Amino acid sequence: MAAPFVVPGPSGVAVRARLRVSETDAAVLAEVGMFLGALASRDLAVRSRQGLAHDAAMWAARKREISGGSSARWAGSITKATHDQWALARRGQVAQMGWLRGQIAAIEARLARPLRAKADKRAGLVRGYGSRAEWHAKARRLHGLKDRLGRLEADWAAGRVRVVRGGKQLARLRHHLDEAGLDGQAWRKRWQAARMFLSADGESGKRFGNETIRITPDGSVSVRLPAALAHLASAPHGRYLLDATAHFRHRGEEWADRITAGRAVAYRIHHDPARGRWYVTACWQRTPASVLPLNAALAGGVVAVDMNDDHLAAWRLDVHGNPVGEPKRFSYDLSGTAAHRDAQIRHALTRLLHHTQQCGSAAIAIEDLDFAESKTREKHGRNKRFRRLLSRFPTARLKARLVAMAAEQHIAIVAVDPAYTSRWGAQHWQQPLTTSTRKTTPHDAAAVAIGRRALGHPIRRRTTPPPHDRSDRVGHRTAQAGPESRRREEPRPRIPGPRSRVVPPGHGENAGDQRAQHRSEHATEHASWQQDSLPLSF
Repeated sequence: MAAPFVVPGPSGVAVRARLRVSETDAAVLAEVGMFLGALASRDLAVRSRQGLAHDAAMWAARKREISGGSSARWAGSITKATHDQWALARRGQVAQMGWLRGQIAAIEARLARPLRAKADKRAGLVRGYGSRAEWHAKARRLHGLKDRLGRLEADWAAGRVRVVRGGKQLARLRHHLDEAGLDGQAWRKRWQAARMFLSADGESGKRFGNETIRITPDGSVSVRLPAALAHLASAPHGRYLLDATAHFRHRGEEWADRITAGRAVAYRIHHDPARGRWYVTACWQRTPASVLPLNAALAGGVVAVDMNDDHLAAWRLDVHGNPVGEPKRFSYDLSGTAAHRDAQIRHALTRLLHHTQQCGSAAIAIEDLDFAESKTREKHGRNKRFRRLLSRFPTARLKARLVAMAAEQHIAIVAVDPAYTSRWGAQHWQQPLTTSTRKTTPHDAAAVAIGRRALGHPIRRRTTPPPHDRSDRVGHRTAQAGPESRRREEPRPRIPGPRSRVVPPGHGENAGDQRAQHRSEHATEHASWQQDSLPLSF
């Protein structure tokens, strides 16, 4: 069982503002973006051909070649973006090879089992396929996966990547315009907008933190034009001054402080052809906040959150692991467009953070989930509905959003091991927390289990005392296992020996220490189980 830990905050910031450009501004930006995009496409092709033989001298040669038609700063931004894209493709190849090897191993293990054989977890055996037809189809799929893995390994060894500026998905959409509801002209606008290049890295010590794309504190935007398009300049020193202004509503004061001090700020101007709008995104690095110690973050209790595909189930716990108040539910809808889903997640997280502040807690406990290995057909078989549920579960996006938004509110995020939280929460907490006026759901009980694990308490509740007609009159099992107790998350170990009091003479010598089992205030309970005097409030 992994120990809980405090998630470090983000180290970068990105804010976006709309540019209400005129027709002239739009035409100039489109021409500059397409010109620089063509240079970036050629540079990416050159870098891909160089493969593993690339070195600093080749990088300098590429930069000199691009500087002739643009400028040294534009060339630096283009070559850096090319290098980042090539490195991202390499990381994608590693991830793809790992996924393919996992799929191949899973299929081979199931093919080796007899048809309709049941799984044996103790022996480490998986279940067999249900029919001869399924076995044959999986055997064919195995050969296809091995062929894909072989080609991918050859590309990796040769340093060859396969990338498309603008995205493979948009490139393939060109052959399915009817299904997407687009015509050729609309697709062409999207394609050109995706391949434009209007990004400039920031420079510390320069005026307003960027010499290529400059935004002043009053919001005026100017772009340093490439040498080949210098005739479009409307301001001195080969610059084009836009009629539109940029105003960053979010983090505007922080952005203004940076550019006033001449600290580096990177900008990216991009076009959304579906809406017909232009945007500018400003991003910069920030000094990450120091990570609070776990004990300090949990000093005021914790708000535990169970993430689901349509809502967040939250419940506040005090430092002793007791649920306080009523459970809360923050719903969201993941249907529709990506922008709609993103807005729904942000709205739910905002309400969660406000609830945490109202409770007086300084920490939120979540599960350290990763469903990357659980989305395969080999693990869940034909349960397509469950696989789709896992696929649309917003684990990565929700965690990234929550960490970034919580850092601004000075709220710590504590990640815990997700093993058995839902099962044990429903087993030990759902029924005790259900009253005549409150119906506790399994998700609410799972939130309690997550919070107790973050606080260092076992999920298992203390067991009820024996009835009056047994042992020493309700004087047993009134304390819970402490955080330092080994194996405290597991069920109670079975004591060997007969279970009945009717035992023939000479039998039952190995029944265990009865004094430890049935007497109160005993130092130990069932060997490794350690007791402390920390009571529960209900």
